[in-house]
Amino acid sequence: MSTLDATADELRSLLLGCIRDVPDHPKPGVTFKDITPLLADPRAFGAMTDALALLCARHGADKVVGLEARGFILAAPVAVKAQIGFVPVRKVGKLPGATLAQAYDLEYGSAEIEVLKDAFAPGERVLVIDDVLATGGTAEASLQLIRRGGAEVAGLAVLMELGFLGGRARLEPSLAGAPLEALVTV
Repeated sequence: MSTLDATADELRSLLLGCIRDVPDHPKPGVTFKDITPLLADPRAFGAMTDALALLCARHGADKVVGLEARGFILAAPVAVKAQIGFVPVRKVGKLPGATLAQAYDLEYGSAEIEVLKDAFAPGERVLVIDDVLATGGTAEASLQLIRRGGAEVAGLAVLMELGFLGGRARLEPSLAGAPLEALVTV
């Protein structure tokens, strides 16, 4: 095993040790992955921030997008660490001024997200950051918004991928060759 693999294994172990399973939340039969213990642990939160900032450098990101709401918590310190801009992607009606909106389907219904119309300069490379990749609907909509805003998708980085929900396969066409990086896969 290389040193890099050992470091990645140590990071995964540290992060997984700080993610709490909450059974039957938000409804019976669902196990919620609670990241608040990770956020409260300065070593784990710092290691996660460092790892995501390294992905920004590796993929040549000029800005990061944080997806509402927990994506904001992760992406903002990553932007500071990587010394690049931060752009929030929010639920409809939360941003002031002219916006671009993108609707997407959920398991039971639909939703819509938006970004400020002038959030990206033409050709900027943008890395999307979120806490969890589940089915991929919100992430897919954010990739469409980035491209509609004139920027390039540098990739998608998540703290945790719920592999059993198939989000990666759903996103593959929308990523169009851009990388999808998960620090932890369960």
